[in-house]
Amino acid sequence: MFMGEYQHNIDDKGRMIIPAKLRDSLGSNFVLTRGLDQCLFVYPMDEWGLLEQKLKALPLMKADARAFTRFFFSGATECEWDKQGRINIPNHLRQYAHLDKECMVIGVQNRVEIWSKDAWEQYVQQSESTFNEIAETLVDFNF
Repeated sequence: MFMGEYQHNIDDKGRMIIPAKLRDSLGSNFVLTRGLDQCLFVYPMDEWGLLEQKLKALPLMKADARAFTRFFFSGATECEWDKQGRINIPNHLRQYAHLDKECMVIGVQNRVEIWSKDAWEQYVQQSESTFNEIAETLVDFNF
């Protein structure tokens, strides 16, 4: 399970360090793709395989299913670590997520997300005010 929030910088060549705690669970090869809310999703290969099977089961005759599958898979790239524990984020993915310098790397259950720092702070600020209401509608247990 991935969890935690970390701030890292991306360099001019698109390389960024992923925290060792998250790196170990991602394995030597993993998949990086467009995520929702203009962030990037990073999946270990086993989780990517499970997601691939779920998306394959979507009805081909539905335009929304085709559009989502195209969007998700066309942005995907298989990655590996360099010797310094960095990943190279392709330009099209950096542009999609507006990654310039300061980034946030967060663990979210079965995946890692990479956000621009500004977008993450804005998302957190907007979500904080409705967190309790969201929890009440989605979760049926006590913390």
